[in-house]
Amino acid sequence: MEKRIISTSKAPAAVGPYVQAVEKGGFLFASGQIGLVPESGELREGIEAQTKQVLANIEAVLNEAGYKKSDVLKTSVFLKDINDFALVNEIYGDFFGDDKPARSCVEVANLPKGALVEIEIIAGK
Repeated sequence: MEKRIISTSKAPAAVGPYVQAVEKGGFLFASGQIGLVPESGELREGIEAQTKQVLANIEAVLNEAGYKKSDVLKTSVFLKDINDFALVNEIYGDFFGDDKPARSCVEVANLPKGALVEIEIIAGK
């Protein structure tokens, strides 16, 4: 089974030596997304705007790969400040609705480009 590289202009380009996502064996492994606006490459301001942009970026990668939000099995959420947990949780919960994946969430010392939140996903069909 060959791996397939997923790339879309509807999500920010990788900011390092990696790809937006890789599909193999019915699974999609998506790199972490931060709150960058795809068209400008600028980081949204504030945790609410960044979280919404992160999820929009994830949805763009899912769509490009032919997956849906309901195909997401696991997410990893990285927060610059764990005090943002409740707000991120609310936005995240609205995004996934009744079909929530498994998740881990941790506070980290720093994120790329000074981001406040980063989320990566694993999806499967």
